[in-house]
Amino acid sequence: MQPAATAASFTTHVLKDGDSFIVANAYGDIHGGSDGFFHDDTRLLSTWRLAIAGLQPEPLSAAVTRDNVFFIAHLTNRPLPVLGAADAGSGLIHIARTRFLCDNRLYERVSCRNYGQDAVALPLRLQVAADFRDMFEVRGSVRLARGELQPVEAGPEGIVFRYQGLDGRLRTSAVTCSRQPEAVATDGMEFVLQLPVGGRDELYLEVGLEREDTPGRERYRNAAARARHRMRARQRRGASVRSEGPLFTAWMDRSRADLALLTSDLPTGPYPYAGIPWFSTPFGRDAVVTSLQMLWINPRLARGVLSFLAAHQAHDSSAFLDSAPGKIMHETRKGEMATLRELPFGLYYGGVDTTPLFVMLAGAYARRTGDLTFIHSLWPALRAAMAWIERVCDANPHGFLDYARGETSGLANQGWKDSEDSVFHADGRIPPGPIALVEVQGYVYAALRAMASLARRRGELPLAEHWTMRADRLQAAVEQHFWMPERNFYGIAIDGDGELCRVRASNPGHLLYVGLPTPQRAALVSAQLLMPAFATGWGIRTLAEGQARYNPMSYHNGSVWPHDTALCAAGIARTGDRDGAVRLLRSMFETATHFDMRLPELFCGFARAHGATPVSYPVACLPQAWAAGAGFMMLQACLGVDVDGWNGEIRVTSPRLPPGIEQVALRGLVVAGRNVDLVFRRMGGRVVAFTEGADATSVPLRLSGG
Repeated sequence: MQPAATAASFTTHVLKDGDSFIVANAYGDIHGGSDGFFHDDTRLLSTWRLAIAGLQPEPLSAAVTRDNVFFIAHLTNRPLPVLGAADAGSGLIHIARTRFLCDNRLYERVSCRNYGQDAVALPLRLQVAADFRDMFEVRGSVRLARGELQPVEAGPEGIVFRYQGLDGRLRTSAVTCSRQPEAVATDGMEFVLQLPVGGRDELYLEVGLEREDTPGRERYRNAAARARHRMRARQRRGASVRSEGPLFTAWMDRSRADLALLTSDLPTGPYPYAGIPWFSTPFGRDAVVTSLQMLWINPRLARGVLSFLAAHQAHDSSAFLDSAPGKIMHETRKGEMATLRELPFGLYYGGVDTTPLFVMLAGAYARRTGDLTFIHSLWPALRAAMAWIERVCDANPHGFLDYARGETSGLANQGWKDSEDSVFHADGRIPPGPIALVEVQGYVYAALRAMASLARRRGELPLAEHWTMRADRLQAAVEQHFWMPERNFYGIAIDGDGELCRVRASNPGHLLYVGLPTPQRAALVSAQLLMPAFATGWGIRTLAEGQARYNPMSYHNGSVWPHDTALCAAGIARTGDRDGAVRLLRSMFETATHFDMRLPELFCGFARAHGATPVSYPVACLPQAWAAGAGFMMLQACLGVDVDGWNGEIRVTSPRLPPGIEQVALRGLVVAGRNVDLVFRRMGGRVVAFTEGADATSVPLRLSGG
């Protein structure tokens, strides 16, 4: 009889490498719910459970190393039956399960040591299964038909599972081991480890798309060295954040490590996959926002994202894919269901905001780096993107960028809040389409201004004037049609009947980020975002308390998303309220301390209470790229840092440090090809900034404000 479920049964730990990732519990086990070992949106392991003499081991501790390379679970035995002459009680055998991923392959070492007073023959059983479920099936989709699971091949070398998909592809999952099992069947393998007093023995296991050489210590160590080297190389990209506050530095380091974990090196450059487990694939919107968060310290990420998105820009129109020439992708998938077009997400374009965000990022990247050569290579994609934006805006009565899905298989709502009930009227009614979201108009405004600036640098002055005029018209239209004077706030959307959805949501915080509102209105919105209806003490709610459909446990209607809070914080700082941004940074930092220094995709929007902790959202991705990047965007907002790549200088305006932090240093900040350290220090009640390093004298630092 198995023991009752413990916390270790529900705590999950993740690893990722390229297009493969694994989700397992604190025992190191996979049970086949939402966990598993996945590759290209297909589950290669649905069961992976270790038993000692038929019993689940007792958990001692489990963790992923700080560099996100290794998962290590420390376990011990429960009472063992008499094995020969030895009777091993509980807690005498130490079992360490250590695993990592490298080159789309799972490596695991099971190390056992006997601390008892008698020799032990330790029986291990590894239960194994591979269901080859598509990620969307794991998420809950029901298919009318599936392919065929082939007969399982079980032998002395291990077990091989095969699945013939309806797409004609044969998928394989091969489990191999370092020693011949005592017994092997189609559902698992049994081993007996001989452990003398104080003795130790090891078992090496591998799972991959095919069989390779026999697992063993040397293969394990060589692959581990490759995995560690690649991860460290990704973590060294861009400037690092150091402070004299150990916990704050730990948060920054963990966030940086999570971004390195989620980033895959594609032929077009580094690309941050959105999140594990549900979104471990390239997403357009998430990657652009993550790149904006990290742009000031790691512009290389933005370049990789821009290159990938340009390479996957739509050239044809498809209602099923919500595509149109010039549009930038929302999501791409490689699983069987996407290949068969059972759903549209193989290469899907149903995001209204990704295209203006793409253009907006290109302009921000150019200003940060001065890399006009790259912009020249990207110019055809940028022109095509702007052509799509202008076509859609010209068809809207007010000149807004709106959306309506092409087919019912696509997303009903196509902004970042893409739940079916995330856009509504003040009385809770779902509005008719097409829908024009308020924050999307802000992204278009920023895209138009970015293109105008880039066109001037290219000497295309008529184009620059055209886009400047469009930006001005759009700004005036937003101020006229989205503003709610009775609430001193912007409505969330305008529906297909031209009616404003008079709902107070966090979306206008994104308008502040791009600088669209007048200073007076920006100040009014900023002040409300910091009031209790929005600000929980842990972050900013997606929907103000008291609005129709408000629910702090919902996905988009009252929860807190760290990336959303970060964009609002940056917008609040842009209005001049840098202290408000500091408040939000502190809230988010304190939230991170309750989540093991790793911000989740979202958490519940309950108000902070004395002695309480933030409330988890059960199925949130952890880690999530734009949650990991949120702290960096908020820190930039507080420090008032702006890197001007065109002029090769750093500008700092009214810097603020987080409470309790006396110094923050950005080590290895690259400005126009020069490397400097930028240091902020609290002195005499003020925060001062200065540069250090060999290139410090060649990088001007412009200071303003107090």
